[in-house]
Amino acid sequence: GLLSVIRRLKGSREQELRIVLLGLDNAGKTTLLKRLASEEVSTITPTQGFNIKSVQSHGFKLNVWDIGGQRSIRPYWRKYLGNTDLLIYVIDSADQKRFEETGQELAELTGEESLLGVPLLVFANKQDLVTAAPAAEIAEGLSLHTYRDREWQIQPCSALSGEGVQDGMNWISSQIMNRKK
Repeated sequence: GLLSVIRRLKGSREQELRIVLLGLDNAGKTTLLKRLASEEVSTITPTQGFNIKSVQSHGFKLNVWDIGGQRSIRPYWRKYLGNTDLLIYVIDSADQKRFEETGQELAELTGEESLLGVPLLVFANKQDLVTAAPAAEIAEGLSLHTYRDREWQIQPCSALSGEGVQDGMNWISSQIMNRKK
């Protein structure tokens, strides 16, 4: 998982990487974060405020900020965006009633000056559910193809089972390596 990505990066001069993990409430952000940290994911409670997980490996530190997605917390997201190296946005692929809302939040975020050019990884989470929309359909709905100022990737996944999560982490690793060239 996450450690293998970090091991691949160990030759880098950059000591720390700041990743902000955002999305609407109940999208699966904390489950994803716990999965990345190889922690138990069977009992997750809604995030009130934020969680930070850091993994240290070979002098490299990956700091992931998981910030709650409740409507009352979202205005504070912007306070955490400074010096972000990568944005991970998590979408509940089965909650189609909220696609418009999540799309508006993502569009506002990517318009933030502090995130200009910052690579974006969208995890289309909960793909294990029968009602989940395919990642390609979500990408289309979010108009990701119009994002010209940054590298982006949409990754279908299930944070609960872990399926697809490593593929997203591999994309992050390739982004970091490309930036160092």
